Amino acid sequence: MTADFLLPQCRGGTRLIEQLDRAVQAGNAGEVAAAVERVLLDAIADPGIELPSVIREPVEGHYARREIYRSAAHGYSVIAMTWAPHQGTPLHDHDGLWCVDGVWQGDLQVTQYELLEEQPQRARFRVVGTIPAGPGSAGKLVPPHEYHVLQNPSDDTVAVSVHVYQAPMEHCTVFLPEGGDGWFRREEKLLLVDDAC
Repeated sequence: MTADFLLPQCRGGTRLIEQLDRAVQAGNAGEVAAAVERVLLDAIADPGIELPSVIREPVEGHYARREIYRSAAHGYSVIAMTWAPHQGTPLHDHDGLWCVDGVWQGDLQVTQYELLEEQPQRARFRVVGTIPAGPGSAGKLVPPHEYHVLQNPSDDTVAVSVHVYQAPMEHCTVFLPEGGDGWFRREEKLLLVDDAC
């Protein structure tokens, strides 16, 4: 990780950071996530805010995670994710952190899950619903309602999303299907970041 983050160097980046700084002081986790969601919705619609051009470049083999800002004062992290066609995540949690994401380019599909039962090495879920998320949309996840899958459903378009996390999300639990009865095997996953330069 480097201390030279890209977001402050972008047009409107400092203004976006100032707005996020205010939003993360809004109160409890739900209030903070709602305030950050409003900031992202406004930022996506604002032509005066530009994201680093590198975030539009997909990475072969996996969706790209690039940390473009981390607040030393407030602890939150801003990750830009780039999704080539059909790239996505497995079912995963957010390690107990709230998160707000906004779609800057392309479309994502968000499938939400409800945890029904837990055992030490596995868990049982049911699908709650699938939400299409297009450019200009934003959504929030506040634990314990944090289990989901993200995917770029397009055959030919790259998607770009920005995720604001309560703190740097450096690991999470992923859940891999174990048959057709809703059971998933738990695996801890270290979350790496791709080069942002």
